Amino acid sequence: MLVHALQSYNDQISEGRHPSNSERDHLFSTYQLLVSSVLMARIPRHFNEILHCYFKGSLEELSTIMAGEIDDENESQEKDDMYLDEKSKISYRTGRMEIDESCPQVRFSENNKLVKNIGKVVRDLRSLGFTSMTEDAYASAIFLLLKAKVHNLAGDDYRSSVLESIKGWIQAVPLQFLRALLAYLGDSVSYESPSSGLKSPLASRPSSCYPGIDTPSEGLVRWQLRLEYFAYETLQDLRIAKLFEIIVDYPDSSPAIEDLKQCLEYTGQHSKLVESFISALRYRLLTAGASTNDILHQYVSSIKALRTIDPAGVFLEAVGEPIRDYLRGRKDTIKCIVTMLTDGSGGNPNVSGNTGDSLLEELNRDEESQENSGVDDDFITDDKQAWIDAARWEPDPVEADPLKGSRNRRKVDILGMIVGIIGSKDQLVNEYRVMLAEKLLNKSDYDIDSEIRTLELLKIHFGESSMQKCEIMLNDLIDSKRTNTNIKATITQPSQTGVELGDNAVSMDLLDATIISSNFWPPIQLELQFEDRAVQFTVAPIHAAIIMQFQEQTSWTSQNLAAAIGIPVDVLNRRINFWINKGILAESLGAESSDHVFTLMEGMVETGKNGGDSGSCEELLVGDEEGERSVASAEDQIRKEMTVYEKFIMGMLTNFGSMGLDRIHNTLKLIPHMIKHYNSFRASYLV
Repeated sequence: MLVHALQSYNDQISEGRHPSNSERDHLFSTYQLLVSSVLMARIPRHFNEILHCYFKGSLEELSTIMAGEIDDENESQEKDDMYLDEKSKISYRTGRMEIDESCPQVRFSENNKLVKNIGKVVRDLRSLGFTSMTEDAYASAIFLLLKAKVHNLAGDDYRSSVLESIKGWIQAVPLQFLRALLAYLGDSVSYESPSSGLKSPLASRPSSCYPGIDTPSEGLVRWQLRLEYFAYETLQDLRIAKLFEIIVDYPDSSPAIEDLKQCLEYTGQHSKLVESFISALRYRLLTAGASTNDILHQYVSSIKALRTIDPAGVFLEAVGEPIRDYLRGRKDTIKCIVTMLTDGSGGNPNVSGNTGDSLLEELNRDEESQENSGVDDDFITDDKQAWIDAARWEPDPVEADPLKGSRNRRKVDILGMIVGIIGSKDQLVNEYRVMLAEKLLNKSDYDIDSEIRTLELLKIHFGESSMQKCEIMLNDLIDSKRTNTNIKATITQPSQTGVELGDNAVSMDLLDATIISSNFWPPIQLELQFEDRAVQFTVAPIHAAIIMQFQEQTSWTSQNLAAAIGIPVDVLNRRINFWINKGILAESLGAESSDHVFTLMEGMVETGKNGGDSGSCEELLVGDEEGERSVASAEDQIRKEMTVYEKFIMGMLTNFGSMGLDRIHNTLKLIPHMIKHYNSFRASYLV
């Protein structure tokens, strides 16, 4: 077919007729296609690899040359800056200022020998019909060089941002090479005046983005977009693969987090981050070998770092769920959380105090935004703040859980998410109270400034009523300090006091006393000896004080006994019922109708009211309430009736996790067949 067309073309020329240009171009393109097909069929198997290696080596050589030119340019620029500084000083003295605003740009030229050689190879391969293969070869070489540069700049140093350096290198080396290559090949057509007459959508790209290039072509703009996206994706993959180490070093690694945030804004591959990080957490953190302190610290750092990447908190929910589930199964989670709030080292002896203090600082930082009173954000009284919040509103990502509103996500702070692990603030408050008590009792001085600061911050978040017992403890220490100071101030002559008491007397300066409120007096274990047996009791201090008075005399009137102990008579009459019910004491009327006589029984009388010979902590707590009942059998009957009720509560807490007291109260009121028992229980114990 081609031979016939050529013969016809030759006959026309011999007859003096001139064929049209279109016919000639058609024959030439047909010839090129035929030659290209033949060459493509007989091309060596490794030709693509050879072509790729050629472009890769040439680009590496160009990159080395460019690096040397940039270094030389920087040295000359430093000399120019020094000269301009001296010149500006002289000009300042003479009253005039001369500034050279010219800044020469290092750039390749299309006449560069290496660029010309590459351009000739590309042009010859194009003429042979290998256009697609050639572009793929030098494009893959450019991307491979860019990938190596990203790995070299990023490395394992997370304390400095590398994204701008990568983008600067793209402008300096690959784009300069492509500009020179496209100019040599004649492909540098401005995007502002394309041949089609239609304005390119890339025309909005400012020419200032291309240093040393006056009017970049549309092809060059497309190359820049491709290279930058590849750089974003490569750096993103590097940072995601090392995200666990980055968060361990947070906040020192915050520049790497910022780079990752910018990369994800361009690539939108947040789901890759979530999947990779969850996998790293399960294999490296959520294991039996990791301490609860380390897991909590990593969780806090993850919250802070991921809040930077995703302020809406959508991906933080997905990442934090495995950590929260795992921590709920550990017995020391609550204790470690409280330690992070109270200990300056955050409960981890291997870290500095900054990590532990960060949770306290988070309490102070979120004071205004914390949800204390349960008021919803819809009731905003400040119209200006409402407009500001409306202007900052952004829709949730498509990955967001529709069952969880964006408002709930944005209101949750670090402490709120930590408390969410436990499920109820009551458990955290109780554990904090126990730990605070141990800490105060073990103190050798009265320095409680840090404890007061922590308590005030916790009162803001949990309410004053929840922290009332903790406040009483601190007030006890303050009162103890004042009392000790006053006592020691009255001792003006310690030496004389020592003589009066004896040579072995201990100086008052060596003694300190801690005065504890009666609310926190511990139970006392007593052993009462009778004629036929010895019985142990665990009782409240008031009960111990009552029974100890009967060591001095076996019979007391209520008024005399109350005066000896130092309590009102009506309180004595309620408290002494505990020993009467146990058969230890006997009650009889005195000379006056309002006075009673209590007598110690020589032998323990079986009253049949208690169902046991010894006291217990459970009986102690019941007897220590102001609304103590005098008939023990009624209490036992109520407890038997509440057995089914207690089983229901245990099942409810097992299935639904930790629940607050108010929620339990409201849930139990919904059970019709238990309302009667529940009301009687509340009347007896919750008054």
